[in-house]
Amino acid sequence: MNLTAIEKIKTLLEYTFSSFLSIELLMFCILLFVLLIANVERKARFVTYCAIGIYIGLLIGTMIVYNDYILLCIKEFFKMIIKYICFPTTVAFFTTIVFITIIMIYTLFSKKLTKFKKIVNYLVFSIIYYLFMSFVALTTYYDLAIEKSVVLYSNDYILAIVQICNCLFLIWIIFTLFYRLYLYFKRKYD
Repeated sequence: MNLTAIEKIKTLLEYTFSSFLSIELLMFCILLFVLLIANVERKARFVTYCAIGIYIGLLIGTMIVYNDYILLCIKEFFKMIIKYICFPTTVAFFTTIVFITIIMIYTLFSKKLTKFKKIVNYLVFSIIYYLFMSFVALTTYYDLAIEKSVVLYSNDYILAIVQICNCLFLIWIIFTLFYRLYLYFKRKYD
């Protein structure tokens, strides 16, 4: 179904004013927006906590009302992560390389990152670049058509390279998230 931009907006407006639930959700989101705008001007902790409370309340309310759907979404999310690691595609692999290159440039010029984090980033990026160059070399050596996913699964070397790269990338993301949490709590409570 191909809709023009105007038809998409019209469909959204029809949905918004078609039921009490959609109007109620719109009001909560407008209230959250107003609180966040008020917080920009005043920078009051009370407003910040109210905005966080409303946001968390909306999430919890949605999870309670639609718990079957939320559980299905979580299950599908984890399936996609497993599929990303075990059954990779070249699109995901190349997207990872582009993302890593952008983060590498940021790491080179960042003065906010600690030496430890820079060293970890450089190590991970070097390994991923090695794997990427090996991937390119092997696909040209074996003259493989990489646009077909079946080719990835038929060559053990390429499959192992892509799977290890994806796994390393996910470990790096998880490490980065926990490291940021560690730094946040260290600054907050030290």
